[in-house]
Amino acid sequence: MSSRAPVPRILRSAKGISVSSEAPVPRTLRGKRRKWSPGAAPSPEIQTFLAPPLLSANRWRSESMEVARSPPTAGKFVVVGGGIAGVTCAEQLAIDFPSEDILLITASPVIKAVTNFKQVSKVLEEFDVEEQPSTMLENRFPNIKVIESGVKQLKSEQREFQKQLTQAKRIMIIGNGGIALELVYEIEGCEVIWVIKDKAIGNTFFDAGAAEFLTSKLIDEKSEAKIAQKRTRYTTEGRKKEAQTKAHAGNIGSALGPDWHEGLDLKGTKEFSHKIHIETMCEVKNIYLQEEFRISEKKSLIFPKDHHNQSVTTDKEIWPVYVELTNEKIYGCDFIVSATGVTPNTEPFLCGNNFDVGDDGGLKVDDHMHTSLPDIYAAGDICTASWQPSPVWQQMRLWTQARQMGWYAAKCMAAASVGESIDMDFSFELFAHVTKFFNYKVVLLGKYNAQGLGPDHELLLRCTKGQEYIKAVLQNGRMMGAVLIGETDLEETFENLILNQMNLSAYGEDLLDPNIDIEDYFD
Repeated sequence: MSSRAPVPRILRSAKGISVSSEAPVPRTLRGKRRKWSPGAAPSPEIQTFLAPPLLSANRWRSESMEVARSPPTAGKFVVVGGGIAGVTCAEQLAIDFPSEDILLITASPVIKAVTNFKQVSKVLEEFDVEEQPSTMLENRFPNIKVIESGVKQLKSEQREFQKQLTQAKRIMIIGNGGIALELVYEIEGCEVIWVIKDKAIGNTFFDAGAAEFLTSKLIDEKSEAKIAQKRTRYTTEGRKKEAQTKAHAGNIGSALGPDWHEGLDLKGTKEFSHKIHIETMCEVKNIYLQEEFRISEKKSLIFPKDHHNQSVTTDKEIWPVYVELTNEKIYGCDFIVSATGVTPNTEPFLCGNNFDVGDDGGLKVDDHMHTSLPDIYAAGDICTASWQPSPVWQQMRLWTQARQMGWYAAKCMAAASVGESIDMDFSFELFAHVTKFFNYKVVLLGKYNAQGLGPDHELLLRCTKGQEYIKAVLQNGRMMGAVLIGETDLEETFENLILNQMNLSAYGEDLLDPNIDIEDYFD
C-alpha cells in the first residue's frame, strides 16, 4: 500500500476550480513567488501552483469538471492553468523532479507552449507561443499528468468574429492596448472608428512621438506582405459544436496571445485597405440598439473624411447598433469590439482564503513568487509583484513576463521543497519586451516611457519616417530606458548601457548620431 498522500480531487463550480483532498493541500498560484523561510521545514504534502486564465479570454464552464482520464494516484505539485506561466512552471518542475508526478489542471485541451526560444541578450528574449494539444506536453514530459475540464475554445469566437466582419461595413473598436493596436492594423475593407481614452494611440507602450510615427502607417495602404505564420495551429473539432452551444458571457480562459489573429481573414465588405478614424480623449457613454436609437431621436454622424474636417453631417444609414461617446459624438456601426485590457482571475481562489490582494486585483507575491498564504505561489496575470523592484523593472501583464515568472516560480517551489533558497532571477533586473506592431519590430527596455522618473530626465530621439524610431531615456547622465521601433540592431547595446549605468553625459546627442556606430563603440 502506498504511503503517499491521496491525489487531490478536482471539482468544478461556478466559482472556478477547487482542490480538496483528505489531507491539507498546500497550493501555488500563478503570479506569486514564495520565499522559503530557513526556520521552516519543507512541506511533505502536495504543492499546487494555480495559473488561472484571464477574465477577458477563453472561458471555464460552470458545470462540475469531468476528468478526461483516470487521475494519477499522487503528485508532488499541482499547477492550475494552461497558459504560458502555468505550462512553463509545470515543465520546469517536471525537469527538476523527474521521478515525481506533476499535475496540470487546465480548462482547455489546448495549452500554450513556448517554442523557438531565443535569448537575444542578457535579459531580452524572443519566443513563439504555440497552441498545442495537452497530449503533446505529456509526451514530452511523461511525469506531467494533465487533468482537463470542458471549456469553450477561443477559436470558435474567432471564427464568429471573422464571419461577422465579412458582412460589416463599419465597426467600432474600444481600447488602446496591444490587442486593439493589432486589430486596427489587421482589419481591411471596413470602416473602423477607434475610440481611445488617451491623447495618442498605444499609450501603454508609446509616447506621443512614437504614436505619431506609427499612426502614419495606418493612413498608408498596406503594401508589405504579411509575415508567413510558421506555427502549427491546433483545434478540437469534436468539441467545437458543444463549445458554441454552451458559450456564455461568464466564461473565462487563457489570454489571447501574440498570434490570436493568425489564420483569420479580417476583411470587411469594402474594397479598400485601411479606413480608420480615431476618436481620442473619450470613452463610451451609451450604447443603443437600432430601435432604441430610433425612439431617442438622436442623430449619428457619418464616417469622417479626414481628421481635420470638423463638419457635422448626419448619417442617413441605418445601423444595428449606435454608440454615444463622452465627447457627445454618436456613430452607428455593425458591431463593437471591446479591447480594454485584462483582469486578474482571482475570484475562484479568494472565497474562504485570506490572500493579500493588490490595488490592481492581483494576488500579492513576494520576491520568490510566494503569496501571503503558506505553500501557495502565483505567477503571470493573476499576481501583483509586491517586492521592491529594480529601478529599471516594472510589472506588465505580457507574455514575456508570464514565461519568466512561471519558470522562476517553479525554481522557487523546487528549492523550498528541499529546504533551500535561491537568488532572484536576473530577468527581473531589467524590464525587456520585444513584440511587433504595424509590422514593425518593437523593443521596450527599462523605464521606456520614463515611468516614475519625475521631471529631471531627458529624452534623446532619432526618427526616420517609415523606417525607425529610437528614443533613449536618460537621468543624471545614465540611460534608464529605451524604445526601439524598426530594425535598429541597438537592443543589446542599449540593454548593456542600462544595466551598467555608465555615465553618458560626455556623449550628449551624439549617442544617437546615425553616422556613429555606437554598437561597435560601446561593445
